[in-house]
Parts: sequence; structure tokens; C-alpha cells
Amino acid sequence: MSSLISNKRGRPDKVLTNIADYVLNYKIKSELARKTAHYCLLDTIGCGMEALTYPACTKLLGPIVKGTIVPNGAKVPGTSFQLDPVQAAFNIGTIIRWLDFNDTFLAAEWGHPSDNLGGILATADWLSRTNIAEGKRPLKMNQVLEAMIMAHEIQGVMALENSFNKVGLDHVLLVKLASAAVVGKLIGLTRDELINTISLVFVDGQSLRTYRHAPNTGSRKSWAAGDATSRGVRLALMAQTGEMGYPSVLTAKTWGFYDVSFRGNEFKFQREYGSYVMENVLFKISFPAEFHAQTAVEAAMTLHEKLKEQGKTTDDIQKITIRTHEAAIRIIDKRGPLYNPADRDHCIQYMIAIPLIFGRLTAADYEDRVAADPRIDILRDKMECVEDMQFTRDYHNPEKRSIANALTVELNDGTVLDEVVVEYPIGHKRRREEGIPKLIEKYKMNLARIFPEKRQRVILENSLEYEKLISIDVNTFVDLLIP
Repeated sequence: MSSLISNKRGRPDKVLTNIADYVLNYKIKSELARKTAHYCLLDTIGCGMEALTYPACTKLLGPIVKGTIVPNGAKVPGTSFQLDPVQAAFNIGTIIRWLDFNDTFLAAEWGHPSDNLGGILATADWLSRTNIAEGKRPLKMNQVLEAMIMAHEIQGVMALENSFNKVGLDHVLLVKLASAAVVGKLIGLTRDELINTISLVFVDGQSLRTYRHAPNTGSRKSWAAGDATSRGVRLALMAQTGEMGYPSVLTAKTWGFYDVSFRGNEFKFQREYGSYVMENVLFKISFPAEFHAQTAVEAAMTLHEKLKEQGKTTDDIQKITIRTHEAAIRIIDKRGPLYNPADRDHCIQYMIAIPLIFGRLTAADYEDRVAADPRIDILRDKMECVEDMQFTRDYHNPEKRSIANALTVELNDGTVLDEVVVEYPIGHKRRREEGIPKLIEKYKMNLARIFPEKRQRVILENSLEYEKLISIDVNTFVDLLIP
């Protein structure tokens, strides 16, 4: 006995058309979103410059075939590479994400929306250089900021109610999705071509979260976003050639994304696409730490000073209780050996131990040289994570979006230090006024890692002022970032 299956194709899934229509038709009116995108651009570029000081990152950069130079190709900031837009997107996306220091958006799924700048900047630069060669006008940096706002919104709104990590998929799926959509607009896709592009994202194979979790945590998590944003560019360019799409890629019975990869569930949405995500994005300003631990690190820095005031060290600690939220326990509560920097920067106990011992947490503190200090693992073994249900509720509350952590230290002599509670990290919207000056300091410090003082001044003159930045040609801006 058999049943007939209709081969009639229906209208594209609404999720696909909603994204396409948002990208093509939405007008960004929010000044807060535009100004936040400006700061996001500066911070993201700075993160890439710091990553270039790490050989483990730079060994992955450049063309696929050594020595290849693409005429009118996109340039990779901080390097001498000029590449096709797909490989340039991988390069830029990789340096952005390498040190886990760029922005974050937390919800049912979490991620780092500025990862999309890899595809956006590579495509905009390539288009600008190609346009100039053909006697046309280049793109302006204002178009880059608008694309960033839209990419943030697509990735974040999808993340609000839909947890990909709970079905074992990595959040970089959303980077690929957002990059493909906004790059599709930049290269001039029609509505049908853009819908095809978005469908190709979902029919693609998706990355497993294997490389983010024990016992396999590894360096792929540092280049996964570069891979995803470059794939988004590739799929948009394929659709531009007329490559077909798959209208029921999500809803097709048995073979669609929902049935195959999402346990039969449909996507849920809390709000329509606008500019909410960029307005509420979280900046990592003080510490290169997985965001669920940002407030824990800040609390640990406070406790480090309290211990010093009492003439105590971490040797005097008997127990540390970490009162935290569910997502932190699920993702970064980690015991046992830590094998590499990627393992360590996703362990809340390690990220607390370093500031308690040294009074700092930098990207270098995840390297083997620092990790070899025996005091770190001794201190880790004294820590216990406990979920606070109110912290978890506030984490999901769209009006709060807190990332709270609280630390209580008990000493060997029976003394219990006052609990230190930090609900909102310094990069949170509620602490934006406090955070932006520090973000600019971080940007300047990162530029100084790569460029001589004279070039730093030129870059700052052309990037710190919003009105000046948005009027600059994309290729001119990128050229400022080439040593």
C-alpha cells in the first residue's frame, strides 16, 4: 500500500519571505541603532586587530592557494591580503571572533551578531573596488552600518525564542542566515533571488556544537563564525547566478528543516524585525570572556581587592559559591582538565580563578603558560555553581536581559565575605553611558597593536566621529586599516 505525495510546489515558507521583505523594504529610523552600530563597528574592528597578534589565528588567514591576489578584491584589515569576497569574509570573520571579545546577544539562543561584519565588509569593499574599476560609485560606510543593523536584527530576533543549541546545532547557523540575507541586498538580488538565498541557508548542512562542549572543546569555535559568514556570501552569489531555491525548505514533511533538524517544531517569534537587537546588543568591554561569565569576572575582580584589603590570598579560600543563571550552568560550568585556550574561555571556574589570583583577565591568560599555574585548578575545585531561578527569569525577560552572577567566598578560618552581586555587565544597555568611553579606550589600544602612531591618528580622525564615518567610501575606510 502506498500513498501519493504531491509534487506541487507552494508559496515559499513565511519565515523566508519575512526576512527577505525586511531586508529589502525596512527603513532604519532609530538613531540609537545607528549610533550603536557605529560603536559596534569600531569595537569589532579592534577585536580583529588584537586577534592578529595570535599565531594560532593568523596561520588560518590568506587565500586558499598561497600567493593568490584578486584584482579589485576585498582587503583584509590588518594584513596585506586582497581576496575574493568569500575568502575575505572568512578571514575577517575569523579575526573578529578569535578571542571571543566582540559583541553578544543573549536569548533562547545566543550569539555574536557582529560576526556578520566578515561578510558585510568583505562584500561592500569588493563591490566598491569593482565599481570604481567600472567607473561607478563605491558604497559608503553608512551602507555597512545599515547592513550591520539588519544582520543583528535577523540573527537576534531568530534567537529570541528559538534554541538551536538544545537540538545540538551551533548558533553560527544564524550568522550564515543573517550574512546571506544582508549580503544578498548589497549585491542587488531581487526578492525571488533573496528568498532562494535564504532557503539555501537552511537546506545547507549545519554546524554541530561539538567543538564548544566537553570533552571536545576546541579552536574551531574561534573560526566557525568566519566559516558561516563566508558561506552566507557564497550562497548569495550562487543565487545571483539564477541558482534555484527550495520554497518549503522549513516545512516540507519528513525532509524539511523542522522535521530533520528541529524536532518537528516550527520557529517561534517574539517580535517583528526592526532595530531592537542592535539597540540592545551587549558589548564585551572589560574581559575577553564568554558572556555568561562577564558579571562573574567583574565580581571576582571586586573580591580580589577585598582579599588584598584583608591581607588574604586565594590560598585562604575554602569554598566559592557561584549563584548564577541556567544558561551559564549549561554552557560554561565545567570540571576536570582543560586542554586548550578554547576550553578555558568557556569555563566559568577558570574565568573566576584568574582574576581572583592575578587581579586581571586578558586573552593571554587562556594560554598554556598561565594555565600551568597550579593555583588555578586548586581554586576551580573549590567552586560550586547554583542556579538562581530569578536570575534565570531576568535573563529571559526582554525588558531586563540581565546576565547576573553572584559570588560568595568562604575562608579557611570560617569567615564569609559579603556576597558580590553583578546583574548587568558594563557592556549592557543599562550601563551604556559608563561603558562607551571604555569601549573607545579598548578600540584605541587594539589599533596600537598593529599600526604606528601616525596611522592610528588618521584612523581615529576618520572613524570616531559618526557623521564623518558614514560619508566615507568603504574602500577608503578599509585602506586606512591596511598596514
